[in-house]
Amino acid sequence: MSETVPVPHGLPMERDTSPFDPPSRMTRLREARPVSPLVFPDGHEGWLVTGYDEVRRLLADTRFSSRQDIGVLHLPYETPGMPAMTEPSPQVPGLFVAMDPPDHTRLRRKLTGAFTVKRMKMLEEHITDIVERQLDEMARLAPPVDLVKEFALPVPSLVICELLGVPYEERENFQTNSAKFMLKDVSLDEKMAAYGAMTAYLAELVTRKRAAPGEDILSDLACDDDLTIEELTGIAFLLLLAGHETTANMLALGTFALLVHPEQLAELRANPDLLPDAVEELMRYLSVGDIFYRYATEDLELGGRTIGKGSTVVVALLAANHDPRRFDDPDTLDVHRKARGHLSFGHGIHQCLGQQLARIEMRAGFAGLLSRFPTLELAVPAGEVRLRTDMNIYGVHELPVTWTETAR
Repeated sequence: MSETVPVPHGLPMERDTSPFDPPSRMTRLREARPVSPLVFPDGHEGWLVTGYDEVRRLLADTRFSSRQDIGVLHLPYETPGMPAMTEPSPQVPGLFVAMDPPDHTRLRRKLTGAFTVKRMKMLEEHITDIVERQLDEMARLAPPVDLVKEFALPVPSLVICELLGVPYEERENFQTNSAKFMLKDVSLDEKMAAYGAMTAYLAELVTRKRAAPGEDILSDLACDDDLTIEELTGIAFLLLLAGHETTANMLALGTFALLVHPEQLAELRANPDLLPDAVEELMRYLSVGDIFYRYATEDLELGGRTIGKGSTVVVALLAANHDPRRFDDPDTLDVHRKARGHLSFGHGIHQCLGQQLARIEMRAGFAGLLSRFPTLELAVPAGEVRLRTDMNIYGVHELPVTWTETAR
């Protein structure tokens, strides 16, 4: 491997070849050294991991900690109004994504029964009904419409709110605050205000469910005396945020990707049996949840490099999912590809708990959208679609679409 590519100062984030491909600087770096030194904006030296095999090994090694309370977390990009590094903060009760075993194991185990493949399969018909009802609403509108507002965001919001027992009429404030919390260019004070509003609401909700449980996941959890209100609040926050932000962005960005690859869209319309593989391919190709962090708890070897104890390690899933050592012609969207093994749901003990739910939502969402709107197309030039480059979850802010007829 060549060492001629310079060590990056800050994270290369500009998508300069396509809105879907990794930044060219990231691609060159992955080809030169998939485990690379990285100089953070605060001058700290850490690491950036971009290769598929290396990312997979890192995510499987619990010595790379997910905790944020054991050392300074250095941010790899300049963020207006925020410091380039964040001081260690106490663990948030219930937020098991930022925990290591045994704390992570105890809390995640409480949820494994709720998200089994069997239980998710039982929800499939209900999710399809939610999709169809939302498509009915969209079909009543005069085009052009914003697909994000009218379809991509409401569908996963309805699903996760029903699954967790959150009244749907209370979702709007949560969506507003969650979007603000995910923005990269808002101040730390604004982020904390949004987080505080969300957790205050959720604490009140789980308290209600502990007093009067219903038929939903939060009620089941609230009946577990081993969990505190604070832990229940943290779990609810994590599931609601993860349950609608990522899927909503996949539905919108996935539709955008198909509309600008009409040959792939035509094949999918002609052969709906390709949809399960197409969903996996879209997740690999888009990798909407891209940048994650780990903290080395001891001196570790990865990809022939020694990563020192205390190092902040940045994990780039989009670059890993576009690694030609793992996927042939990786920058090409191919709905025929068998993309199983992609890392969009992570790997190891933190692999996404709701991945089967997300798959069902995406299969139902894309199937319904493509069959109901056979003439769906962008209402603006592709270059005018506003991309969520200012968000921690990639996607589009709006997706104006139009159509000439809908299927009966």
